[in-house]
Amino acid sequence: MKTPALLWSALIGAVASARSMTPMATLSVARLLGHSTPGKLTLLDRPLFKFGALAMGIGELAGDKMKSAPDRTVFLGLLARVLSAGIAGAALAPRGQEKPGALTAVATAVPLAYVTLEARKSAIKRIGQSRSGLIEDALIVASGIAIVALAVRPARRPSPLESRRRSRYGKRNSGRGVLFP
Repeated sequence: MKTPALLWSALIGAVASARSMTPMATLSVARLLGHSTPGKLTLLDRPLFKFGALAMGIGELAGDKMKSAPDRTVFLGLLARVLSAGIAGAALAPRGQEKPGALTAVATAVPLAYVTLEARKSAIKRIGQSRSGLIEDALIVASGIAIVALAVRPARRPSPLESRRRSRYGKRNSGRGVLFP
């Protein structure tokens, strides 16, 4: 079954609605593991971006449990969601559809930020800030991991012919001529 073109972008936008840095952190982990995204974004290959996004994702999970944490719908919270959803949505969109992927993710993230905020406030009343935050974290992080895992391509493996050449000649032919055993 073929996946609709911008499905992963919309879904990662939903993740950004609840945790602004989770889309970037999950993409960073995928890139660190050698996976490539359907959309082409060179930003994802910069070490500062990869490790920075991962650190910000972890920091957001810790900071969200604090009573002084601002609502996700304040200006800076929405701005973070727009940026994160836009970058992640573009990365998960098919090649050549990065802009529509970014727009789809943002169009999903912003309105859902209000919905997820109301759901969280309701949960806080019933089970408290920390427990509701931990449950939300588990759901959102698991969703982000699943979406990115399904959307990205595994690292390129050498073809059987390349593998035979490597085992026979040691290193891969560098293009400087034929390698002899």
